Amino acid sequence: MMHTELTHGEAKLHARKVAAELKTGNGLVFLPGEPTRTWEYSDQALPFRQRRYFYYLSGADLADCAVTYDLATDHLTLWIPYVEPRQVLWNGRTPSLDECLEKSAVDSVRYTRELSAFLHAYIHQQDDPIIFLLDRTQAPVELDSDFLARSLVKLDVASLKPAMDEARVIKTDYEIDLIRKANEISSAAHRAVRDRLADFTNEREVEALFHSECALRRAKRQAYPVIAGSGDNAATLHYEANDQPLADKQFLVLDAGCEYACYASDVTRTLPLTDALSSESRTIYRLVQRMQQACIDAVRPGVLFYSLHLRAAHLALTVLHRIGILKGHPDKIWLAGTVAAFFPHGLGHHIGLETHDVSGRDRLLLSRFELESLGLDRGNNNASRSAKAKRQFVSPETLVAMHSGQYGIAWKPDETEETSTAAAPPPPYSGRQKLGPGMVVTVEPGIYFCREYIEGYFLRSDRHKHYIDVEQLERYYHVGGVRIEDDILVTETGYENLTSAPKVI
Repeated sequence: MMHTELTHGEAKLHARKVAAELKTGNGLVFLPGEPTRTWEYSDQALPFRQRRYFYYLSGADLADCAVTYDLATDHLTLWIPYVEPRQVLWNGRTPSLDECLEKSAVDSVRYTRELSAFLHAYIHQQDDPIIFLLDRTQAPVELDSDFLARSLVKLDVASLKPAMDEARVIKTDYEIDLIRKANEISSAAHRAVRDRLADFTNEREVEALFHSECALRRAKRQAYPVIAGSGDNAATLHYEANDQPLADKQFLVLDAGCEYACYASDVTRTLPLTDALSSESRTIYRLVQRMQQACIDAVRPGVLFYSLHLRAAHLALTVLHRIGILKGHPDKIWLAGTVAAFFPHGLGHHIGLETHDVSGRDRLLLSRFELESLGLDRGNNNASRSAKAKRQFVSPETLVAMHSGQYGIAWKPDETEETSTAAAPPPPYSGRQKLGPGMVVTVEPGIYFCREYIEGYFLRSDRHKHYIDVEQLERYYHVGGVRIEDDILVTETGYENLTSAPKVI
């Protein structure tokens, strides 16, 4: 379907933002939409999800389309498939050319069967033709390799993605309204789960209710798979099984957000599963609340986002040290990065057309080095957009690098370590993106007690094990994990919290 909510002028505004970032007055931007796909060895169609770069320049949530933007003439064209009348019997009608032009924000709408002639004519009419692509796999199929080899057309695969990423970082008022709407729906679904939770016996009931509450509000698609983890499952960051009983558990971490008109929300609440929460559970919940509120209160234009992560991590260290889980001198614990055992992911990320939206030329939190080391930023693949990359891993070394980057303190091994066992110096930290008006970011601190992770790495590490009190830690494993997440709009003077789901236990 074509989203009728898209107001005239929005896609064209996006195209002009991209043109400003490309800094050239000539060339043709070409973006194919998502094609119709079927499961392997099956005639059943895969669930459709529009390519986000294409949608940014077209507003068309329709399969088998393309979009072109002539930089010289400032002309934006949507290309849609022609549907034979007999196909309507099986799949229903698709918008006509006139309907697409009326509902979208482009200058013209044409059928894709005319695209080949258009591209060949464009190339022959230019002295130095250039086509901007996201990558070579998206080269127009209408231009075969022999033609490309014979012609003088240049395929630029280096410039478009950085330009579009930079344009997408700052949201327009219309985009903000869509993210706000997605948050309203997700917050309502979170409230519905909270109100019914006492009647549930299994995680699957939580997932089912959240889905249905969103669908009833015209948001059938989830921005990412629902995470409904109870007990120990709350300590698994990307838990998706959602099939375990709720009995005899302290908390349920519900990380779930719908998308609305292709724009995402990302909301997490930690809900009590008993009226008799342990003192340990209450302590950790209050800690995460404090971490989040301290960071949200500090959001304003010009703030380095990674400094907010350091704020949250330092507060976590202070409380974990006070309750005895961490031991030793706090400064040494901090410089070792041991608090990452319990706060192992980034504070947040951009949100927009993707749950984990693009950051532009500067990184919001982790450096390109760290992303590449995790396999999340290799060229133009989409690994960093998968559900498994929803949160960025923050290692102890990364935390130390953040600290060094903020305060200019050179890293050095803990003086109690032998040289042979000292960790290697962390990579130079280069995440230097400052918050600016129009950015929408998540703020999602968490504290987790994942036995396998803590015991398998930190308690075996000469660098970390002497900073953790094993007996005191044992008292907290039953907490599982606590995470609280809101979507925050950076305004001219501060922030607006777009998420209204309650978080008081």
